[in-house]
Order: sequence, then C-alpha cells, then structure tokens
Amino acid sequence: MATSSVDRHDVMPGRLYQRADGSLGRRFMALVAHGRLDSLWSVLAAAGFGVLLGTYAVGVTYLSRTWATLFTAGLLALFVAMIVRNVRKLLLAILILDIPLQLDINLYYRQDAADQGSLGGLTVSLTSLALVGLYSLWLSGSAAKREEPAAKWFSLTLPAGLYVFFVGLSLLAAHDKTLALFELALVVQLLLIYIYILGTVRTREDLLYIVVLLLIALFFESLIIIALRFAGSTIKIAGITGRVDDARVSGTVGSPNNAGAFIVLSLGAAIGLLMARISKVYNWLAVFAFGSGAIALVFTLSRGGWLASAVFMSLLSVLALRRGWLSARVVVVVVLVGLILILALHDVVIERLTADDRGAAESRIPLMRLAFRMIRDYPILGVGVNNSPIFMSSYITPDMGYVWLNGVHNKYLAVWSETGAGGILAYLLFLGATLRRGWSCFRVGDRLLAPLALGLAAAVFGHMIHMMFDTFRDRPNTQLLWLCAALLAVMQIMSRQGDMQQGDERTRGEGPAKRDGTL
Repeated sequence: MATSSVDRHDVMPGRLYQRADGSLGRRFMALVAHGRLDSLWSVLAAAGFGVLLGTYAVGVTYLSRTWATLFTAGLLALFVAMIVRNVRKLLLAILILDIPLQLDINLYYRQDAADQGSLGGLTVSLTSLALVGLYSLWLSGSAAKREEPAAKWFSLTLPAGLYVFFVGLSLLAAHDKTLALFELALVVQLLLIYIYILGTVRTREDLLYIVVLLLIALFFESLIIIALRFAGSTIKIAGITGRVDDARVSGTVGSPNNAGAFIVLSLGAAIGLLMARISKVYNWLAVFAFGSGAIALVFTLSRGGWLASAVFMSLLSVLALRRGWLSARVVVVVVLVGLILILALHDVVIERLTADDRGAAESRIPLMRLAFRMIRDYPILGVGVNNSPIFMSSYITPDMGYVWLNGVHNKYLAVWSETGAGGILAYLLFLGATLRRGWSCFRVGDRLLAPLALGLAAAVFGHMIHMMFDTFRDRPNTQLLWLCAALLAVMQIMSRQGDMQQGDERTRGEGPAKRDGTL
C-alpha cells in the first residue's frame, strides 16, 4: 500500500536509497529525520578537505613567503580542528600560546616607520585566525541556543570600547592614515578578544583552563630565554625567532623589555593560582612557572621589568599576608631565594644597574618633551594613532641638540599625544576599571577567585609602572594586558553570582583544610 511518507527501510546508512515513487529531496529529509547523516557529512567533509589540500598544493607555489606561511598555518589549524573533540579549547590554546611565540606576518610592511617606533605593518597572526574560528562557534551557538542579549556584561566592556572609539576617531587627524590603520586593526583585535572572553567564560573550569595555558606559555617561554642565555646568540627555527641582544635576552617576545613585561604579567597568574591551593598538580605547575619566570626575568636585563616585579610582589605580599594566604615564613623564604639568585648572578645584575647604558635612560627625556609639544598643539584628537614617532622630527628645536628619534618611551604620553584628551582619559578609565574589578573580587574572599584576582591585578599595577618607561605598542604585551583585564572582568561577574561562590569541590580543593590553608 502506498504511503506519503518514507519507510525506515528506505533509509540506508551512508547513502541514499531512492524509490521510484519518491524524490531525492524527500529521501534527504528522511535521512535528517532519522539522524543518519553522520557518515554522509564525514564523506563530504573529507572530500572538501581533499579538494582544499589539492588546491593549496598547486597554488602555494605562486604565493610569496609571507602569504604561504599564513595559508600553511591556517590549513594546519583547520586540519587539527577536524581531529580534536573540543575545537573551542584548541582555538583558545592557540590564541594564548601565540602571545609569546608571535607567529605573525606583517602586510604592507614599512621598515622606515618601524625603525622610528611605529607599528610597521598590518599584523595578521594565528591569533587572528583563531578569533575567526572562536567567533564563528560563539555566534552559531548563540543563534542555536537563543541566548539572552549581553546586557549583563555590556557595561564591563564600556571603558575598553570607549578607548577603541577614540583610537578610531584619531584617524581624522592622522597625517599618515595607513600607519594609523595598522594600529587601529590591532586595537580592534584586542577588543574582540576582550569581548569574547567576557561573553563566553562562565565557569571556573573555563577560567582555570585559560590560567593554566598562561602558565604553560610562561614556563616554556622562560625555558627558551634561559636556553638562549647560555647559547649566547639569536636562533631562528620554523619562523620563530629567539633573540639575544648583546647580553640581554628577548626570547620570542620581541625585545628584552617586552619579554620582561610578559613575564611580570604572567607571574601574577602563577602566584594567584599558587595561593588558591586548588590541588597539588596546579600548585606544582604554578611553582615551576613562577621559578623559571623569575630566573628568565633576570636574564632579560629589563630594569623596568625588575621594578614592576618588585612593586607588584610587594603589594601582593602585604595584602596576602593580611588575608592569611601567605605566611611570614614563606615571604622570608622567597626573599632569601631572591637574594641568593641575585648574588649568584650579581655580575649581570650589578652591571646592568650601574654600568653605562649609553644614554638609553637620558634619551627618553627629550622624547617626552617632544610628546608634550604635540599634546599642546593637538589637544583634542591628537596627531593620530601610530603617528607620533614620525612627527618627532618636526618638533625638534636647536636648543635640544642631538635627539634620538623614536617613539616616546612612555605609554601614557604616547596615547595622549596620538588620541588626544579623550583617548588618554578612556585608557586610564580602562586601566582603573581593571584594578577596581580585581580589588572587588579580592574583597569578596572566594578562595579561587580572590587570590587569582589579587595576583592578576597586582601584576597589572606593576605593569602600569613599567608603562611609564617604554612604548608597549607591539602585540604580545598589549594582548596579554587585555586578556588579564578580561579575566578580571569575568571574575567580577562570577563573584557576584551566589551559585558561583559555592563552586564544586574539584576546583576548590578536596576539603576545608585545603581551602583555608595558607602557603
């Protein structure tokens, strides 16, 4: 007897079994209804990937080295994504581990601008590719689940968004709009990372996953810096460059000062996780990351990094002692270990602090004077983002004598001179809001969130001191700073939710003794 529907026997796993009285479309809908499309999609995905691989093999020979590197990295990431179970975690790992590795290409690169301290090109990195994948997963998941609008966390994005707005507005005044677009693209990418973390990280497991990745990145980058110290020369492997500048080691982060800043910000996560005392595995990871990071920080010979670490560790120790998260004995041990380390490396440390720096510190003062002159002449919109280094020469007067032309080595003056009064106020609001959120989480007293928030916020404060002495225009340190700010905003959300304060025993420890213990 004829029926209007398709019998179950008409559906064969992996292929279409077509009856004479039915259409192909009806058979396809039947497959959907009975959930038998898995093998069909597998075949189509394999065929599509094969076509893509074949096209790449033919076309890569016609590409420049820059584009070939980008497409190879993207294809490799796509292949790995096809064989792993949790694509989101893979892409998050790429985004975080790429911070120190700097697997970038710079399109439309201008060496003359880079030599003066500007961003020399349009940066496209593995982070950029990972963001595309993360947002695709997030938006498709939001559409499927019909999640509520992000009104609850929109206010947390306002300071960061306001700063990006003024950066974009400064393009109206930029003399070289191409250079301005280079940094605007980077700042927009930072905002997208901030929004993604804020909008998707909702559980303690997600938070710990990101923190663990940060510590893994810190540990391996520190090993690279230590190895390069003993190797004594720059090494290039598979597009990754480990730099050594005279006695100063940069690792893969780009410059010794950038390496020092990366280590300081990451150390905040390490000491915060250690004070949380979740489990022995997490404790040992934090210990190894912190110990290797401290040694690597010495080898960078970054005086700004040393100052930032001293400030943030002093602040953190005082507050942690008051909460009982650190014992006085541990603080004494850490100080003694630090003194032993300094004595063991006293030749390196003392020489860096007392030897002639060939005018490096003194040369920063004329650059600050030039920045103030630009601020005086362009108080509203500034000279345009990423444009102040190329403007320096037009502000030199005969009474200044010889001036080393480079970007002003003060992040705040750079932002002020390039984006105007609105830009610097928005940037200070962004940093201030980040510190306030860390303080808010610290006061709540949650045994996971409070120590992590204290560690990250204290490290950000130390980095803010370091920003008074360097440019920090490149991607690694700015991306890590914005990631830390996003994590602190997430922890503030969690600390406000009553159910999150309870937590589960796996993330808080296995008993009251571990939760309430001190180091």
